[in-house]
Amino acid sequence: MSNRGQRGGRAPGGGGGGQSFPSGPPARGRGGGRGSPSLRGGPLERGGHPGSSDRGRGSSPSRGGSSQRGRGGGPVIFAEGAPANIPSRLDEPSHDSLIKAFKSLKVIPERPLRPGYGTSGTAITLRANFFPVRLPKGPFYDYVVEVSPKAKAKGIERRIFELMEKSPVLNQYSSSIAHDRAQRLISATMLPQPLDVPVRFFEEPATGPAPDAPVYIVSIKFQRELSPARLISFLNGNANDRDYDPSPLVSSLNLVLQQHASRTGMRVGENRNVCMTAFIVPGNLGQALLNFSRGSHGAMPSLPPSFGRIKVKTQHLGHIKIIRKFGTTSARNTKFDCDELGGVVSVEQYFSKKYGIKLKYPTDLPVVDIGSQKRVIWMPAELCYIVPGQAYGSLNDQETAQMIKFACNPPKFNAEAIVNQGFPSLGLSPVKSPISGFGVSIDTDMVVIPGRELPPPRLSYKTGKPNVSNGSWNIMDVKFHRGARVASWWVVVVRDGTNILSGPDDPNLGSLVQRFSQKLSRSGMSVPDGRPRLIPISLPPQRGDPNRVQAIDIIRTTFKKNVAQGQKPSFVLVLLEKRDNFIYPAIKRIGDVELGIQTVHMQLIKALGDERKQDQYLSNVALKVNTKLGGNNHLLDESAMKWLTKKKTMMVGIDVTHPGPGSKEGTPSIAAVVASVDDDFVQFPASLRIQQSKKEMLAELDEMLVERLLSYEKNNKKLPERVLVFRDGVSEGQFDKVLSDELPQILNAFKKLETGARKKYRPQLSIIICGKRHHARFYPTNSQYADRNGNTRPGTVVDKGVTAVFDFDFYLQPHAGLQGTVKATHYTVVYDEIGFNADEIQKGAHDTSYLYARATKAVSLIPPAYYADLACERGRCYLNNFLVDDNASTSSSRGRYDRDEERKRVFQAAREAWGEGIHPDLRERMFYI
Repeated sequence: MSNRGQRGGRAPGGGGGGQSFPSGPPARGRGGGRGSPSLRGGPLERGGHPGSSDRGRGSSPSRGGSSQRGRGGGPVIFAEGAPANIPSRLDEPSHDSLIKAFKSLKVIPERPLRPGYGTSGTAITLRANFFPVRLPKGPFYDYVVEVSPKAKAKGIERRIFELMEKSPVLNQYSSSIAHDRAQRLISATMLPQPLDVPVRFFEEPATGPAPDAPVYIVSIKFQRELSPARLISFLNGNANDRDYDPSPLVSSLNLVLQQHASRTGMRVGENRNVCMTAFIVPGNLGQALLNFSRGSHGAMPSLPPSFGRIKVKTQHLGHIKIIRKFGTTSARNTKFDCDELGGVVSVEQYFSKKYGIKLKYPTDLPVVDIGSQKRVIWMPAELCYIVPGQAYGSLNDQETAQMIKFACNPPKFNAEAIVNQGFPSLGLSPVKSPISGFGVSIDTDMVVIPGRELPPPRLSYKTGKPNVSNGSWNIMDVKFHRGARVASWWVVVVRDGTNILSGPDDPNLGSLVQRFSQKLSRSGMSVPDGRPRLIPISLPPQRGDPNRVQAIDIIRTTFKKNVAQGQKPSFVLVLLEKRDNFIYPAIKRIGDVELGIQTVHMQLIKALGDERKQDQYLSNVALKVNTKLGGNNHLLDESAMKWLTKKKTMMVGIDVTHPGPGSKEGTPSIAAVVASVDDDFVQFPASLRIQQSKKEMLAELDEMLVERLLSYEKNNKKLPERVLVFRDGVSEGQFDKVLSDELPQILNAFKKLETGARKKYRPQLSIIICGKRHHARFYPTNSQYADRNGNTRPGTVVDKGVTAVFDFDFYLQPHAGLQGTVKATHYTVVYDEIGFNADEIQKGAHDTSYLYARATKAVSLIPPAYYADLACERGRCYLNNFLVDDNASTSSSRGRYDRDEERKRVFQAAREAWGEGIHPDLRERMFYI
């Protein structure tokens, strides 16, 4: 197994000056070690100066047009009037010579060398949010840091490092050192050895240590020198440096570039672009609890688990503490032994007698624990102030939609924010200490790189010709390529208190059902005459059933009662008055796992809403129904599919989803494997498994892939000759883990099928990683190749300038950017026996993005990977009770042993709830779509 590590390196768009980072400071590789996503490369020399001064639906304007303007009448293209010259080091001869140099290297399937660069499409010039970094000639000095005695908490450890910097021993080096506040320190000069720094500990707001303050010894031990010259050679594509691991030097640069912002309180790291998240509103905790008290139904108010662990400042002493849990009693009713005040006192009495503080809400608000694992310290909530700058946990659907709407700024706005606000805030322009102390400088102009724009493929329906424009089309006058047959169907109306419908006889309901039946028929599906079975379900109010246990039981009983009356329907249309966090997942579990019935949902507020949008809404649901029942909505023409149909090929998508904030500790991760079953590459049945919590590599991949191969064999009477895997959700630091952990399982799956008449079975295999969690953005330099928002247009592909030196990777944007700044998907071939050239895989991935079954538009992620993601999300519905933990805020108060035991108990309970997984009747269908 190859262990060459990260062999990439982004090539700066400028002529020289070192490496190039997205939006200034790079982040540490998410996978650790060899995985820094910050580094890319190409032909490079030291010195010199840059050469240049879901996915929603909907149609967008036609391409072209140089008269586009922003909302205020100005241009929408970032730096449109500035020169945008591609530097000579990124011309064709330079890249050709690089590829020729690779001919001397051994070709192996693991981490294959780039075979060449793509040529298909129209050449365009782009800017990218990468900035050349000029490095010094001299080395960096890398040190390991150890603290004795070991700090008991991260907050204490961080404070120790802050005090260490101010100590007389290290203060003289402060302008030329950077550290991670944990175990690593980088210096621009050699530090004396041995180096032990005594630190007398104290917390803010104290101005100095107490006489009995604990003393920590920080030992700084030399580990190695890091040479920028070797990095330069690697980025120049020197064949001898193919196996060089740049991550130690890159991660040291991360520390250097982050240090100023870290010292001044600016959060840096993964947020290298203009990123947004929701934050908790600072202010009095008591008032926040009172605002939430309306939903407490008479109980002591608390905050939702999605708030996570909140940091507060105490009013009486000004200490910063973390709330470990919310109490269930008030300050008046919470009592403890206090020798100082002569015995048992209430929390209310304690603060009155010791600090002279009279509480405003002694009986209406709970106490909160701001103590430690060993000692509970109760504080009145009204004496706590929520400190600013704390990210909020999980958002619900409505909150997410509001967040996206707020955060979607046009690309020009984001680009200007990076250059004009980001650089000064992070100490990058002008360069501040310690960056200047290391001799590092950063160019403030975005790099200019070559790109291409690929044309859309031709689509076909059974009847009608769709007109593709800006990555989308409509299906007003077309029929599905293969319409599914509906033997029977039911309509379940879930009445949940909003009374959108007056009852089963509401004319709006009859009209909706009739229009949907007509939509299915006009789209080419076979639908029986007459009305479907109508099943009304009235749910009890949520106020008395907050977790909807009673409501779900009513729904389950109703479904089972109707199934017992005869044959199951082809599908059930479920009409919801509203969508909450319990009803929708429960119905999916009942249908997919317990009864084996296809379910599709409509939200009545949309289905009965704006008449102008109703037909489009019904069309979207029809796409799902036809796909669920085995139909084909549309196909691509033969030329677009040739890269897949040269030999019998099975496309595979793999993804893993993990429990999020607010889940019960020990909740399993969910793995999904989807795979095509025919040469149309439309139907992708799925295999699902649960596995160890937060483990990314699949534990049962071989068994899951065997299931998919047998399904392919059942449909084609033979096994595929080629298997093409698209792996989603893996960071660059985990590429080699895919090869070491998952590749052997894939090969073992092939071997398991070597039985009887099959004899030896070993198809050609290629594995491609799909990356969406990156911060690379591309900006058009000319409005002729931009959409009305200033985004790059569908079909944009980049494989030069900011891609890997040795790795076979590219960025692809098949879709239109309807909101905000559009993001391309980063594809990297990590294993290749098939031997695709650059144009084949780039154009093939682009064209296949038009085959996504439940939309009439190209999507950002190639469908097999997209489907695997959807299947994972569907799996979350089956474990919904574990993903919402009402006691999440109190879990931190348990000891480590107790937490480990609780994790095991939760995992076992989840395994029992999961049972056999998908019902056998649905395992060969796209139930998750």
